[in-house]
Amino acid sequence: MSASGNHRVLITGSGLYTPPNAISNEALVASFNAWVAADNAANADAIARGEREARTESSAEFIVKASGIHSRYVLDAEGILDPERMRPRLPARANDQPSVQCEMGVAAAREALAAAGVNAADLDLVIVACSNLERPYPAVAVELQAALEAGGYAFDMNVACSSATFGIETAANAIRSGSARRVLMVNPEICSAHLNFRDRDSHFIFGDACTAVVLEAADVATRTDGFEVLGTRLVTRFSNAIRNNFGFLNRTAVLEDDVASAMTLDSASHRVKADDKLFIQEGRRVFREVCPMVAELITTHLGEIEAGGGDLDRMWLHQANRHMNDMIARRVLGRDPSSEEAPIILDRYANTSSAGSVIAFHLHHADLAPGSLGVLCSFGAGYSAGSVLLKRCG
Repeated sequence: MSASGNHRVLITGSGLYTPPNAISNEALVASFNAWVAADNAANADAIARGEREARTESSAEFIVKASGIHSRYVLDAEGILDPERMRPRLPARANDQPSVQCEMGVAAAREALAAAGVNAADLDLVIVACSNLERPYPAVAVELQAALEAGGYAFDMNVACSSATFGIETAANAIRSGSARRVLMVNPEICSAHLNFRDRDSHFIFGDACTAVVLEAADVATRTDGFEVLGTRLVTRFSNAIRNNFGFLNRTAVLEDDVASAMTLDSASHRVKADDKLFIQEGRRVFREVCPMVAELITTHLGEIEAGGGDLDRMWLHQANRHMNDMIARRVLGRDPSSEEAPIILDRYANTSSAGSVIAFHLHHADLAPGSLGVLCSFGAGYSAGSVLLKRCG
C-alpha cells in the first residue's frame, strides 16, 4: 500500500534497549560442549551399541562461518551457560509487577519518544509487535501504554520476525486514515527464552533486545529531519520451515504423551522437553526459499515508486544471517553491497527477530542526507516479509 490522502507519515524517532549481558561464541560453545560431553558419557553404552549417535561438539569458527554471528546480548547469561540448565533464569513475576517485556518496552520507548520530541500522553496508539509474547492477555501493549501514561488505545500483534514491518504498516495506515496522529510501535524480543540451546544447528542464532519507533502525521511532527514512509508492502506464504509449536493447546494432549506431560501447568520442572515447542527451522530450505521472495518484494516495491536498486542509499535488512543479507542485497542492487549500504549488526546482536532491522535503522541512519532513499525490510516465519520505503526529510 502506498502513501495516499492528506496524511503523510513520518518516522520521527527510534529507540533501542540492549540487555546488560553479552555472551561470546566462545563462552556459548564451552557450555554447549560441556553438555555434549556429559550427555555422550551418560549414553556411552547406547552409543557403543549403535542405538544412538554421539552428539557433535560445536565451535566458534563454525558459528561465524554459518551465520556471521560473534556474540549476542541476553537478559540472563548465567542460566544459559549452565550446562545443566541451558535456558535463561527469568523468574515469574507477581501480577502487580511490570512484565519483562513491558520493562524492555519502556526503556526503548522513552528513547524513541525523546528523539521524536513527543510526550507519551500525546500518543493515539501503542502497538507491541514481536515474535513471542510472554502471556496471551492482558495485552503487553496495554500494560506498556499504562506504564508510559500514554493516550489512545493499544494492542499486541505477532508476525514472527516480520512483526516490526507489519507493525509499521499498521501504524502508518492508522495515521493515513486519520484515526491516529502519533503511534508508538515497540518490539520486545526475548528470543533466548524460545531457543533450544542444546541444538547444535541453532543454539547460537538468537539474542534479546527491544526496539521502538515513533510514527507521526507530518502536519503534527516537530522534528523536520525524520524519514517519510513512502510506502509499505507485505507478503505472506505458508511454510513449516520455521516453526514454534508452543501454545495453550499443548496441555490438552493425552497424558501418556511425553509432550503433554512436559507441558502440563503443574509440571515440577517447568521444562519443555519436546523440540518442536521451541524454535526449529530447516536452515538451508529457508535460505533457498526466502532470499528470492524478499529480493522480489523489495524490487517490486521500488518499481511502484519508479525506482530501482541503484537508487537505494541504505538497506536496513532483517538480521538473521549474514549470507542471507548479502544474497538479498546483491539481488536488489545487482552487485555486492558495501558495509554502509547494507549495515550488519547481527555480528554482535545475533538474530533479535523483529527488532533486528530496526536496530540496523537505529544505529545506521544519522549519516544519510536529505532525499536519501532507504528500505527497512524484515522476513521470517510464515513465511512473512515486509518492505518499508523511507526517504530522509530535510
